[in-house]
This record gives sequence, C-alpha cells and structure tokens, in this order.
Amino acid sequence: MPFGKNRFGSYSKGGRKGSKREEANHESQEHEPEEKLAHLHDFPEEEPQEVTLVELLRRPRNCYRIYFGPHYVTVHESTMIRYGMTKGSFFSKENVFEIIRDNERQIAYAQALNYLSFQARTSGEIEKKLLEKEIDPEAAAETVRRLEEERLIDDASYAQEWAKQRVTGRKKGKVLVKQELRRKGIDQELIEEALDALGDEDELNSAVELAAKKWRTTKGELWERKRKTAAFLMRRGFSSDIARKALDRVLQQEGEDAEGLGNEFD
Repeated sequence: MPFGKNRFGSYSKGGRKGSKREEANHESQEHEPEEKLAHLHDFPEEEPQEVTLVELLRRPRNCYRIYFGPHYVTVHESTMIRYGMTKGSFFSKENVFEIIRDNERQIAYAQALNYLSFQARTSGEIEKKLLEKEIDPEAAAETVRRLEEERLIDDASYAQEWAKQRVTGRKKGKVLVKQELRRKGIDQELIEEALDALGDEDELNSAVELAAKKWRTTKGELWERKRKTAAFLMRRGFSSDIARKALDRVLQQEGEDAEGLGNEFD
C-alpha cells in the first residue's frame, strides 16, 4: 500500500473542519519538523480524554483522524481497529503516544512490503526507502529487523544471487559488481563471500566471451585493437589481470600474436 510521505502518526491541535485551503495547509504541515512523534505536550495529562469524533480521510488512503475535542491524531485504519479508537472511548496521553509509535511501525512495515512486492531488496535499500518516506529512523530500523526475522530480506542470499547473475548473465566483472553491492548497502564481508563463491574461472569465461565479440568488431592496427579491447573489458568491471588473460585467450583463438600484452592495461 503506497502511503506517500504523510506522517500518519503525527499529533496536531486544531478545529474539526476547515476550508480546502486549511486542509491543504495541514497536509503540508505534516511534513514540517515540528510534527514529530514526541510532540504531545498540548494533549491533557491529568486524565484520559474521550474520543469525540472519528473522521475518514480521503488522503492518505485508509486513514482516520481521531478527535479528542480540539486535539487529534491521524492513524491508519488497522491501528484504529486494533486499539478500539471509537467514539466515546477514552485514552490517556501515554496511551496516545504509544498508539502513534505503533502506528508508525505499522506504516513502515506496510510500505516496506509494498517496496518488496516489485523485486527483492537489501536491508540497506529498505531502510533508505523508508527514511526517504520520512518514516521515523527507529521505526525504519525495527522494520528491517522484523523483515530479516521473517526471512523476507536476506542480504547474504541477495549478494550471492546478484553476483552470479551479473557476472555470468550480464557479463560484468567482479570489480563493478562489488561497487554495485556496496551501493546497495551490503556488508563488505557478505560481498567478499558472494564473489569468492563464483570463482575466477566464471569471471574469466565471461571476460573471454566479451573480448571475443569486441575483438571481431574493432578496426585498426593490432596494437590499437588490443588497447580498445582491454579498455572495454576494464570498463565492464574486470580487473587488469582478468582482462589480460581473456585477451590472451582470444588472440590465441584468432591466431594473433599475444606478445607485448601489458601496456594496454596501464
């Protein structure tokens, strides 16, 4: 369920009804720094407050505004039902604070599941996405832990599958694959394990296949073709050592002189 960037657990003080302009102003205020989970200082502390109105909102979808007289909180439908936030029920400030925090966690989890529904993700990608959606950092971190416990995200398996697909399927070198996994927030140790599991021969075979195609389509003097092919391989993320071995094999297959290889890899 895509909920956008609204802070469903925010607390506000104000009237029940207003003009469209006031509603628009409220939506924009939900993004402002003062709308934090801890800002409940205006909510009465002396005794529990009665829910005076429950209002279904057009946006965000499936969300309700729960009024306690002049005060209100905005929560998702599942949170409202779980805590029985119906007209005439009573909640203390402490209760409301906990409801808001729980609501934030539920929203974070729902957004994470939606993000995962398109394709597999890493823990780093999930947390980054939730923070971009202005989810509370603590709720975002807790959501990642929950997804890991439920085996919905697994960085080790992701890294292994990604490395295998990129090297053997997309014909990319380990240098480039390592950079890609780092950008995805994968732990360095998991990256090394995933790349080691492939072995050098898998990478070399991919490099040889690419080098052969590049060699046949490259024009010019022998030394120039060597330089262009070597540069092409290294742009694809292959180390200079792998690129040299791959070009050496291609030259042997093509019956060309492999002597003098070296300068092309500087």
